[in-house]
Amino acid sequence: MPCEIADCIPFEQDTMHAAYDADYANRFWRVLLSAQEIFAHFRTGFLGKTSPVHFFWGSFDLAVTRFSGRPAPRHPGGVPHLSDAVAQEAYSHEVSSAGFWPGGGGPIDYAAFYSYAYPAPDGFGAASVKPQNAFFSKDLGEFLLPYDAVRTASNPDRALMEFLQSTYDAAAGLAKWDRKSLECGLGEVNKPRRV
Repeated sequence: MPCEIADCIPFEQDTMHAAYDADYANRFWRVLLSAQEIFAHFRTGFLGKTSPVHFFWGSFDLAVTRFSGRPAPRHPGGVPHLSDAVAQEAYSHEVSSAGFWPGGGGPIDYAAFYSYAYPAPDGFGAASVKPQNAFFSKDLGEFLLPYDAVRTASNPDRALMEFLQSTYDAAAGLAKWDRKSLECGLGEVNKPRRV
């Protein structure tokens, strides 16, 4: 059974969502591969607990999450089309999470990168983030950066990395994470980190 979407139809009964366009499937796959590379590099700058770069099939987004190590207040639940128990387990500890969502349905219908914190520290939505196309969505409670703004940037990798880093800086700084012990420089390919 699908989850995180309205009007779920059990897979074996779903004859409505049977279309397949190989070209668009390939384009989506290439976007995910490109985003995964930047997310994985961003992940190397954190010594604390972090998720692997992973794909949520329910909402069809690619994400990476950093954890402060401190427990979070019990999540109130109420996430549309998601069990309260799942939300409460997922957000049992403070997080700064970022990802890519292909759009469709919900408050935005375009592909975008996102970043949020749970719990969101005071002032998070008013924080200054980069690049200039990024903005805070009050409806979603997270920062968004349209995919097209990254795709058309003079340096797409840098634009996305600026978004990931500046939104994380806002979350961790405002929530007073122990950044000195959690952070490190970004990793370099084929170069072990000095201890």
